Amino acid sequence: MASTVVLLAVFMTNLDLWIVNVALPAMGTSFSTAQGQAVTLGSLSWVLNAYAIVLAALLVVAGRLGDRLGQRPVFLAGVAVFTLASLACTLAPSLGWLVAARVLQAVGAAAQLPTSLALLLATVPAERRTRATRNWAAIGGLAAAAGPVAGGLLVQVDWRWIFVINVPIGVATALAGLRALPAATRREEGRLPDLLGALLVTLAVAALSGALVQGPDWGWTNAGTLLLAAAALTAGAAFAHRSLRHSHPLFELHLLRLPRFGTAGAGTFVFGVAFAVMLLSNVLWCQEVWHWSALRTGVAMVPGPALVPVVTLLTARAAQRLGHGPLVAAGGVLFAAAMLWRAAFASLTPDYGRDLLPSMVLSGIGVGLALGTLVAAGVASLPAHRAATGSALVNSVRQISATVGVALLVAVVGAETGPAQRQDFRLAWLVAAALALVTAGIGLQLARATARAGTEAGGGTGQDTSGDARAASDAGGPRAATASGPADTR
Repeated sequence: MASTVVLLAVFMTNLDLWIVNVALPAMGTSFSTAQGQAVTLGSLSWVLNAYAIVLAALLVVAGRLGDRLGQRPVFLAGVAVFTLASLACTLAPSLGWLVAARVLQAVGAAAQLPTSLALLLATVPAERRTRATRNWAAIGGLAAAAGPVAGGLLVQVDWRWIFVINVPIGVATALAGLRALPAATRREEGRLPDLLGALLVTLAVAALSGALVQGPDWGWTNAGTLLLAAAALTAGAAFAHRSLRHSHPLFELHLLRLPRFGTAGAGTFVFGVAFAVMLLSNVLWCQEVWHWSALRTGVAMVPGPALVPVVTLLTARAAQRLGHGPLVAAGGVLFAAAMLWRAAFASLTPDYGRDLLPSMVLSGIGVGLALGTLVAAGVASLPAHRAATGSALVNSVRQISATVGVALLVAVVGAETGPAQRQDFRLAWLVAAALALVTAGIGLQLARATARAGTEAGGGTGQDTSGDARAASDAGGPRAATASGPADTR
């Protein structure tokens, strides 16, 4: 019962990614009608980006709170906040209200996700923990497969129903959790991670997104655009400085100096940007260019996300035998092929079998090979006492990359989306293809770094992590808060 409660909550937050993307055009139409003026894609993008930015900034903080206060109360508080925020999204009278409610949703998700795995493992016997961990990780794939169709069905009624559905699930989860979740969990003392650092990284990513989103409307040399870019650079530099010097930093940035962890982190960011461009561009193309309904769009997108967990499962042994690098390289190449296919064959006249379907299949296989493998490569390269905090850093990087990807798409396509932006969409897909090829190159670099580490350790399977473990000891640096996150949440 307890494990069901945890998995249900994780499914609810993972489902949000696909449902919200599919519903974005309907939100724009609704608010444009209500406000009497068109709502631009740049404004709508904050429905996605506000959530991802706040989640990235609070994952580590919330995980540390779970360590101090107990996983159960922090998890249940997160469920309650996420549920109430979903109700606020449902009632949103304006786009600004909706964005603010999405920020509150992210606060609830940040409290749930780092504590969910700890609670899950506390409810199962030791011999079943490996299976429980796989079930926890597989929830993201299940939500990705169900999300597009569920979102399409709900939007057929009204886009607000994508948030209404969270309310009964959240209430049931909270009530069942009060009865079933273990009350006693290990609690630790110590300071919270750098809260000012959390504010600085939020400001940095928000300002960068703002500059990219508003640049096409304001002009790239406009004083407002330049001010946002300067704010992003200043806040980012201040955050990096504090993270390297603070006794309890939000992110242990010194871990990025570890050869394989730093390489995997760079790959996660680059591929995450390409993935975000692909996901939102496909939704917008289907609904704004082909004029398909949200339901038809959701069904059309199912093959890609449905393939991800299948490919991940089927290639698990290959990762053990060949190492992470070759799989990342292959995934990057296939994802690039998917984007190039779209750039070559996309037509204003709907042709699903020739245009979108082959691209979705290629991208689904590419994501299954690359994304989870990059995360696994990064975490596996860490010594045991840094695995949790490293996982938190990787998951935060993924949220930030999603924000940058959405903002980059808006910058390329512009404020309006429709048949007139056909060439802009193609440029966006070419940019995503280039990023995917960079990811493939990072995969080759990861393979070389793994081979060097294995040689230095005296040979072996190529999966040895002692080289990076020694580097972690040498790198030193303060011990950060522990937290972890799910497959993909925004």
